[in-house]
Amino acid sequence: MTTATANTPSTHSALTTLFAAVQDAHLLNSTAGILSWDQETLMPNGAAPLRSRQLSQLARLAHEAFTAPKIGELIAAAEGVVASMPADCADAVNVREIRRDYDKATKLPSSLIAELAQTGSQAQHAWVEARRDSDFKKFQPWLEKTVKLNIQKAQCLGWPKGGEAWDALADYYEPALTAADVTKVFEPLRARLQKLLDRIRVASKHPSNAFNEFALPIDAQEKFVRYMAKRIGFDFNCGRLDRSAHPFCGGSHCRDVRMTTRYTETCVFDALGSTMHESGHGMYEQGLDFAQAGLPMGSAAGLSVHESQSRMWENQVGRSMQFWKWARPQLSAFFGDACDHFTLEHLYQAANVVEPGFIRVESDEATYNMHVMIRFKLERDMLNGDMAIGDLPGIWNKLYKEYLGVTVPDDRRGCLQDVHWSMGAIGYFPTYTLGTLLAAQLFEKARKDIPGLEEGFTRGEFEPLLTWLRKNVHCEGRRYRLDELCRKVTGAPLSADPMMRHLEAKLLPLYGLE
Repeated sequence: MTTATANTPSTHSALTTLFAAVQDAHLLNSTAGILSWDQETLMPNGAAPLRSRQLSQLARLAHEAFTAPKIGELIAAAEGVVASMPADCADAVNVREIRRDYDKATKLPSSLIAELAQTGSQAQHAWVEARRDSDFKKFQPWLEKTVKLNIQKAQCLGWPKGGEAWDALADYYEPALTAADVTKVFEPLRARLQKLLDRIRVASKHPSNAFNEFALPIDAQEKFVRYMAKRIGFDFNCGRLDRSAHPFCGGSHCRDVRMTTRYTETCVFDALGSTMHESGHGMYEQGLDFAQAGLPMGSAAGLSVHESQSRMWENQVGRSMQFWKWARPQLSAFFGDACDHFTLEHLYQAANVVEPGFIRVESDEATYNMHVMIRFKLERDMLNGDMAIGDLPGIWNKLYKEYLGVTVPDDRRGCLQDVHWSMGAIGYFPTYTLGTLLAAQLFEKARKDIPGLEEGFTRGEFEPLLTWLRKNVHCEGRRYRLDELCRKVTGAPLSADPMMRHLEAKLLPLYGLE
């Protein structure tokens, strides 16, 4: 990695003026991040109408600040400066990515940006109520409006010849990702996962699920998962953990990370898994360069890389035998002797039992990606006009029966379970699976690079892994695209093979299928 920057007065002026202007525009977006977090955690219901206007105004102002003609002039001047620099140096990467963002942003009118932000805020509020009441019809008009606005957004942005509207939206979450790319990954992956699930379904040996059905006080769970987040490396001096209807990680910048989780009395793994997941996101954010805050080099590479961090801490770490060798003795400090009758094997089995279900964020590793594939299909159908929004619950339920063999009982545990579409985040879901694949591939490399990595987990030693991720992933900002980063760190293109090796090495012995 090169870090050379030019330092002549003219160079300094051109770059610093551009970077300062971009960072100023980012201040508005980072402020909106705190208001959005507040909306999902602490905001009283009565504040919802004005909050949507506040977020709309901030989105419009940020968009207008970033798309001003002066920014275009500054970019052009900066491009002349960095032309003689190494293409991967920090300044050159910042200018390259600012150009990319600017070219996209200038295709979108401020009025559409404002309407998307206001609709997203109102739709999230409606989604919370619809989910609470398990009534899709309360959310349907908001989803119809959200899809319509996203189609307009995609049309403004355009998409490659032979592509579709979904491609234009997905590019926001994973640069250059297309539906065709995702299909090439998902179709063979589904077949491989289905083969594994078919073997597990007829296995004669079944892990114990008892710990997942054991009630534990939620106030004690809160203290337990907060402790776990701190121990694996989340810095509470620069972040928070709160409750929300759907777990998420947001905030303002790398020193103000806001993550949330949710709790169910009968399954501490729900809260722990969500907290480990969001902590992975949070530690990635905290690992970004504060001096570059608001610039591409101080931002995450893309959501697939972001999800690789969350899924790695949730799965490769949090579901491992080595993790539970350390975590089991910690239970008594939070739950007294309530868990004493559960052996290490009980806990490990409960963390890894395969049981097709309705809820994506509560699903096991073997079925998780099926949930993502269903959402990908539905997003394309909604955008392409291949289904009416009012038909979503029925089609959702049909796909769950087809992919996972389960009968969805109600809207709350069906099409209303995720917050993403209410936020307007269409095109996001496949990054969960791409991130899951990358997580397994990165972890294989970390295991080779760090002697005794997993043995360290048994002693509560997680810093070596976090340090490795800081060095190989977090520090890179937006320097590399997904596959570039994967090749640079692991020496190979992104592949499903490491994830399948991870699943088979764990699940085949658990189910007596070796």
